[in-house]
Amino acid sequence: MLDPKHIQNRQIKDLISDNYVFAAVLHYFGINFYQFEESLLKDVCAQFKLNPKQLTEELESWAVVKEPTKEELFLHPIEVLIAYLKRKHYFFVRQELPFLANMVSGIESKDEYALILADLKIMFPLFVEDFIHHIHEEESSVFQRIKLLQEIEVGDFGVRDSLKILESKPISSLAHAHEDHDDEMEGIRKLTNDYNLPQDAPLSMKILYNELQNFERELIIHATIEDDLLFPKAIQLEREVLRKIKKKINSN
Repeated sequence: MLDPKHIQNRQIKDLISDNYVFAAVLHYFGINFYQFEESLLKDVCAQFKLNPKQLTEELESWAVVKEPTKEELFLHPIEVLIAYLKRKHYFFVRQELPFLANMVSGIESKDEYALILADLKIMFPLFVEDFIHHIHEEESSVFQRIKLLQEIEVGDFGVRDSLKILESKPISSLAHAHEDHDDEMEGIRKLTNDYNLPQDAPLSMKILYNELQNFERELIIHATIEDDLLFPKAIQLEREVLRKIKKKINSN
């Protein structure tokens, strides 16, 4: 357990160097770490009227967060999987993207990183816009389609309406559209040379590159869960619903 009395007398840059997660925790409390790298934590806390204990407790809670494995998610029904994916969407949009956008727009450099930051200031907002559009599209098409299938399964629609729904936008077509989505962070990855930095790079750039790389890893995991779990479960549900509707038609 961290000792608030000990860490409050350390500089922000040292605390973040020990644990990069601290930069995101500071952002959570409205503090831009790159503006206070040389400051002591106790002085920053005094300026923002925060108790160092709050920061350490938040850091510790973030450190123990554990994502479920694919195997664990596979054991749950599809509605639990969708709820998990929606929570991740919310986390991306409300927490990770604002933190990244804050760094991209706020970090300044007069050395060789100035051009990279200038390009990121143009590129990253476009990426965010496209990414949010992709999330909204996914929730309004894929998630909504699954919801309709579940409603058909429990008898909320008549046979004729059920067939009409089943014939339009099958899950397989939505899955293909999802697979066709370009590598969303390819441009950023190329610009940052696969997030590689020399050892003597500024701390702010190390944090930025680390967070961009972590975000890309999370997107890859997220896409894998959708491709390997969500869509197969949805296709299976669609087949079962269609089988039940055909059986009902044949019995009439």
